[in-house]
Amino acid sequence: MKANDSGRSDFTRAVDLLRAGELVAFPTETVYGLGADASNPAAVAKIFAAKGRPADHPLIVHLAGHDAVEHWAEDVPAVAWELMETFWPGPLTLILKKQAWVPSTVTGGQDTVGLRVPGHPVALELLRRFAASGGHGGVAAPSANRFGRISPTTAAHVQEELGERVPLILDGGACAVGIESTIVDCSRGDPVVLRPGHISPLHLEAVLGRLPDIATAVGAPRVSGSLAAHYAPLTPMRIVTGPRLLDFINAQRHKGDRCGVIGHSQPPQAGMPHVWRMLPADPVGYAHELYAALRDMDHAGVDLIAVEALPESPLWAAVSDRLRRAAAGAGQP
Repeated sequence: MKANDSGRSDFTRAVDLLRAGELVAFPTETVYGLGADASNPAAVAKIFAAKGRPADHPLIVHLAGHDAVEHWAEDVPAVAWELMETFWPGPLTLILKKQAWVPSTVTGGQDTVGLRVPGHPVALELLRRFAASGGHGGVAAPSANRFGRISPTTAAHVQEELGERVPLILDGGACAVGIESTIVDCSRGDPVVLRPGHISPLHLEAVLGRLPDIATAVGAPRVSGSLAAHYAPLTPMRIVTGPRLLDFINAQRHKGDRCGVIGHSQPPQAGMPHVWRMLPADPVGYAHELYAALRDMDHAGVDLIAVEALPESPLWAAVSDRLRRAAAGAGQP
């Protein structure tokens, strides 16, 4: 069932469902999450079943405020508190050493837990009410979609993806950021970026005093969204550089294929594809619209999605990461 607004009765029902071990989808500033009581292993197991998600993939625990962090994490370093003070509520997940009691179903069997305080009023109200209702007050919530597919940025996307698998969807409008949170590991010494996001290394440098390392080595904690294939449309997808785009479109037309294009520069004057979607030429605007554009292409009846390659710049790192993983998984059953 989809909530038409986020009034008092919707929040009350959402908290009741979470307390009863059921699932609730809710908006964050990044994407919509599929939430369950993070302290209830049986409830968390329903997330994996609804998404078709492998059991060893850790989840992010969403909290109402950073005052709850030490209930879930131990030995929290000073730099983690500095990052919380600067970026929470907001699209930053911190990987920390977990408290012994935290269920392994949440952590994927690891000794760390991912925590964040989302920057969306509906999410925060839900988390505050859930914390006030008793229990441990954390909501485990990966993106509210089938595993490996395009993350949802509206309530309608959640309904399309999961349907009756989720009893309640809190509708908070379109997500402001549009891609998943930056993940920073603070559990093993100096902070390391495990997943790029809206909060860039340059943002982190302002707090850390230096650019953070970017994870490349095996052995870092497993985190959400780190598989080579992820965020993928059902339609096959290719990333094509701007100078080659027109030739690529024409080649597809010659083969008799319907081609859809997602671009950020001006469309060609001739040889237009069957479907053209123009996204903003800045990384923030592009990220906001990316997943909706991929989802629209899946409904456009095209045989192939061509995405114009993005500029080589640290500012574009997060959306470039999502596009690479989407292309790797696109068209798979």
